[in-house]
This record gives sequence, C-alpha cells and structure tokens, in this order.
Amino acid sequence: MKKLFRNLTAALLAVIMMVSFAACTSTSTKENASKTTKEASGTKYPLTVKDSKGKEVIIDKEPKRIISVAPSITEIVYALGKGDLLVGRTDYDDYPEKVKNVESIGSLTDPNVEKIIELKPDVVIASTHFKDDVAKKLGDLGIKIVVFYNAKDFTGAYESIDTLGQILNAQDSAKSLVASMKKKIEAVEEKVKGKEAPKVYYVVGFGKDGDYTATGDTFIAQMIGMAGGKNIAKDASGWKYSLEKIIENNPEYIVISKNFGMKDQFIGTAGYKELSAVKNNKVIEIDDNLLNRQGPRLAEGVEALAKILHPELFK
Repeated sequence: MKKLFRNLTAALLAVIMMVSFAACTSTSTKENASKTTKEASGTKYPLTVKDSKGKEVIIDKEPKRIISVAPSITEIVYALGKGDLLVGRTDYDDYPEKVKNVESIGSLTDPNVEKIIELKPDVVIASTHFKDDVAKKLGDLGIKIVVFYNAKDFTGAYESIDTLGQILNAQDSAKSLVASMKKKIEAVEEKVKGKEAPKVYYVVGFGKDGDYTATGDTFIAQMIGMAGGKNIAKDASGWKYSLEKIIENNPEYIVISKNFGMKDQFIGTAGYKELSAVKNNKVIEIDDNLLNRQGPRLAEGVEALAKILHPELFK
C-alpha cells in the first residue's frame, strides 16, 4: 500500500511539474510573441522614405532632435506624442500652446539657416513653402530634410501622417490617429446624409484686390462637401472667384476666418452686404487653421463646418 501511495505521489508530482513547465513555457512563448509583435510594430532603421518631391531620404537612426518648418507638421508631431523631440519650429506654429516654448527658426518661406544648423537636428521636416535653395544649403551640410507638400485629398493627408509615424518611430500612434480622424468624419457624414445641402461660400480674400475662395479643386472644397454643404464655387479653379458670381449664386451661408477679424469689414462692404447670408445673419466665423493645416485637426474642421451648415443636427 505504501509503495502504491509512493507511486501515486510520484506520478502526481510529475504531472504537476509537467503542467508547471507547460504553463511557464506558454507564458514565455506569449511574452516572446508579445515582445516580437511589439518590436515588429516599431520602425526599423535605417529607413528609406520618399518625400513629396519624389526624393528618397535615408533616416539612419531614430530621430531625437526634430525641426518642423510648418504648423501642420508641428501639430502632427505633437499628436504622435513626439513633441518633446522638437527643438525648432516656425513663427506661425501656435498649436498646441506649449509649442511656443520651442525655439523659432523663422518663417516658413525664409527660415534662419544658421539657427537650424546651430540646433543640430537629426531631421528637418518641411512642407509646401520650403524653398529649394534652403533645402540645398542644409542638404550640402549633411542635414536630413523630408518635405511634405499639401495633399490633394484626405488619403494623401493620412499617408503623410503614416509616413511621419514611420520616421519618428510612432507607427502605432499614427495608425490610431488616422483611425480616430476617419471615425469622426464618418460620424459627421452619417449625420448630414440625406439632408438638403445649403449653398455655401468660403471667404479666403475679398475687396479691391479680388475675391478668393476654396474653388472646386481645393482641399477645403472637399471638406465642405463632407460637411453637407454645396460649394457655390465648385465649378471654378485656382482660388479665384468674382463678386458677380457670388451675387449670382447668392449663398445661404458664408464661412469666414475668425483669425483675421474680417467679418465686420466683409458684411459692411458694398456688394457683399446685399447677399442673403449677410441679411439673414448667416456669415459665420471659423478657426481656419482647422481647414488650412493638413494635420490631426482636419476632422474637427469637417465637424465645425457641419455644425455651421446643419446646426439643427448638433443640438
């Protein structure tokens, strides 16, 4: 009996050891798999990216010092959780608020090359207004430069965010950001679906120097459509429009930037003050940075437009 008991005990211990070993192995396998997955989601350097100029740029290692030469780029960098890596930005970068603590390297079109060199960036990320001669000066000094032109549509804007995510080793953050933007825009489009689209005119410039708006071939025109509006300038191109055309199409809503305080002058100017939108108090100001900067706040811009054009849907 004792022998049988000893045999049973030994067998039981063996089973326990086998189960424990299997559990440890399973845990170890899961941890390794998790680690592998985590590693796989990170950027592998050196990384080769192609910028908007078609130029291939090799990023040798994960950047630790970044200079942004566009407000939109700066906003993306912060949205990706990499704002602490910014050592330089332009005079126009004002969002988020804490970016004002970062040293300025001047304007978008004429940045201070000496200041850029002094800040010793691992990479300079620029946008549409970055001049070729400035890029050449920096490139000749071995400074990495990636240039993103403004995208023609939202797909292009999303791709820019994804590429920046790769460069900054923030791919997961980039994917999450793009997904959240798409979700917000889809929610807006669902709200305005089937609703009558009011005629809208977006003011870029007006007065003696001419009338300028988001014509049919612009990014903002797409946003107006997503927000459930009918852009009266959709058949025009190149931003140029005319007062005669505005009067002829007589928009129900006029959207104008609040950043430059243009509204009072607009509604008091001969020609414009006779429009239905002006008479009906439907000249609405908007933070045009939500529309002009192709960054993480574009989805907020679409929602802001929808709230102007369909206020009844957002009560």
